[in-house]
Amino acid sequence: MRPFTELTARTVVLRERNIDTDQIIPARFLTTTQRKGLGKHAFNDWRYLADGSPNPEFAFNKAENVGARILVAGRNFGCGSSREHAPWALTDLGLRAVISAEIADIFRSNALKNGLLPIVLDESVVDALLDQPGIELHVDVASRSVTLPDGSRVQFPLDAFARTCLLEGVDQLGYLLKQDDAIARFETQRQSQEFRHAS
Repeated sequence: MRPFTELTARTVVLRERNIDTDQIIPARFLTTTQRKGLGKHAFNDWRYLADGSPNPEFAFNKAENVGARILVAGRNFGCGSSREHAPWALTDLGLRAVISAEIADIFRSNALKNGLLPIVLDESVVDALLDQPGIELHVDVASRSVTLPDGSRVQFPLDAFARTCLLEGVDQLGYLLKQDDAIARFETQRQSQEFRHAS
């Protein structure tokens, strides 16, 4: 994963509530364990018409949304079954953050493990963002804040461990591997103490 410290980017808006993981990445695309390439199937059943051509009405198919890296969505985003493919698909689509008034716990956990920042803001703030698609926001992971176009800043919850992993660009395993020297020192000290007690 790449370190995630700050992001200044435009938003793309999906106003729907209760967007579940099967809508984010339909189950028929879960046959791979590769993260790359899933972006083309993100929101597949909304992005494409029955003949396979792009749906011109879908937000991600509109020219003005090309390059948008922040998704603003209706309440209860990422509900449904647990599938790590959902954040894989969104990051492969180019997204780095999802903003909603409510984000499902399992999706939130999977997103954080894969470098996708789930941002929960007050519903009144999210409603205002939903009404202004394409605006530019600034996200600061260290301060856990989003700067709005008017210059005001709003805070979002992010636990210390997830924040550290994002800032350092590591997942949980990567974080543990970086502690290898400290773990080795601890083990050496513990074995030394056990030897002294045994003798």
